[in-house]
Amino acid sequence: MTLENTIRAIAGTFILISLSLGYFVSSYWFLFTAFVGVNLIQSSFTKWCLMEDILKATVFKNKIGSCS
Repeated sequence: MTLENTIRAIAGTFILISLSLGYFVSSYWFLFTAFVGVNLIQSSFTKWCLMEDILKATVFKNKIGSCS
């Protein structure tokens, strides 16, 4: 799985989980959904994503720059 696909999967998972928590637990969880949405919009304009930096520093540390 590529870095971009991983980020999209994480964002989608965060949105679905926070929507469920907002519906079943507390409406304050919708703020987390809004945060993820704002972060996606921000990253489309600035080309910077915090989740990308986190994944590059951890999971994808050894995979960046490889040919495979």
